[in-house]
Amino acid sequence: MRRPGRVGGAGLATLVAALVAANGLAGCALFPEPTPVITPTAQPTASPEPTASPTRSETPASPSPTPEPPLSLGPPDATDPRQVRASVAVDVPPDSGGEILVTVANLSDARIDEIVLRWPTALGTTLVLAPFVASAERIRDGGPPLLQDWTKWVEGPGERGEPAGTISLGYGPIDPATTLTVRLFVTRAAAGPTAFDLQLLAGGALLVREDGTPAELRVEVP
Repeated sequence: MRRPGRVGGAGLATLVAALVAANGLAGCALFPEPTPVITPTAQPTASPEPTASPTRSETPASPSPTPEPPLSLGPPDATDPRQVRASVAVDVPPDSGGEILVTVANLSDARIDEIVLRWPTALGTTLVLAPFVASAERIRDGGPPLLQDWTKWVEGPGERGEPAGTISLGYGPIDPATTLTVRLFVTRAAAGPTAFDLQLLAGGALLVREDGTPAELRVEVP
C-alpha cells in the first residue's frame, strides 16, 4: 500500500517534465516577449523655397532742363504770324568797337507799322549798342535839330509794355516786300567774346521767320 503524497522516481520525472512544460507555457503567457518599438524614420523636411525679395525698380531720372545761355531773352506774351527774313552781319574787332548790321525783310502781304529790335540790358556790361555814334554835335546845347530814323529807344520797363531787363529799338513802317537795314554802333566795355539774343517784334508781338520759327537771332561777337 502506497502512502498518499509521495511520487515515485519515474513519476517524479514525469511530473517535473510536466511542470517545466507548464512553466514554459505560463512564462509565455505571463511574460510575453516585448514588442519591438518601431521608431518612425524622420522624413526629410523640404526646405521652403526662398522668397525672392522684390526687385527695386530704378526710375530713370528725368532729364534736367537745359539752362538758357547767358544774355538770353524770354518769349513775349504775344506773337505775330507775319513772316520776316532776318540776318546779322558782325564787324567788331576783338579789341575794339565796331558795327552790327541787321537786315529785315517783310515777307508778308501786310505792312508792319513798327519793327522792334530787342536785346538784354545786361549786354551793356560788355557791349554797348546804339543807333548812332556820339558826337560833339549831338551832345552840345543849342545845336541844330537832329533827325533820327528810329521810332523809339527804350530801356524797360517802358510805357508800351517793354519788359524790364531789355532795350527796345523801333523802326518803321515796313511795307510788304520791303527790306530794312539797321546799323548798330558797338562800343566795347570789356574784352572777350560775347553772344546775346536779338528779337524782332511787331510792336510788342514776336514775329516769325520764313521757316515758322520765332524771329529770334543769336548774335555772336568775337
